[in-house]
Amino acid sequence: MVDTFSALADPTRRSIIQLLANSGQLSATDISENFPVTPPAISQHLKVLLQAELVEMQRQGQHRIYTLNPEAVRELEEWARKTCQCWTQRFEALDNLLKADKHKKPKKK
Repeated sequence: MVDTFSALADPTRRSIIQLLANSGQLSATDISENFPVTPPAISQHLKVLLQAELVEMQRQGQHRIYTLNPEAVRELEEWARKTCQCWTQRFEALDNLLKADKHKKPKKK
């Protein structure tokens, strides 16, 4: 299995994720038509995204249809929310320290 963030480190794979988020579902051919690289290169990117479980694939005849894995998206969203919350708390604590320090300093005459 590929790590989620390793899979998302590549700009083409992030673009594929964004494309699927906007479109809902696309065939591998439809995805590859949006990029200036070869279809086999896109297939390799899709393979990495599948291994990272960021996308799901279903076969419909000879076509492979890709969609985002909603559980993986929820996990990413939760991670981002917790990370933002942590930073918000740190910035608030720093702000409180700066305000307290400002009130401690004697006023200049």
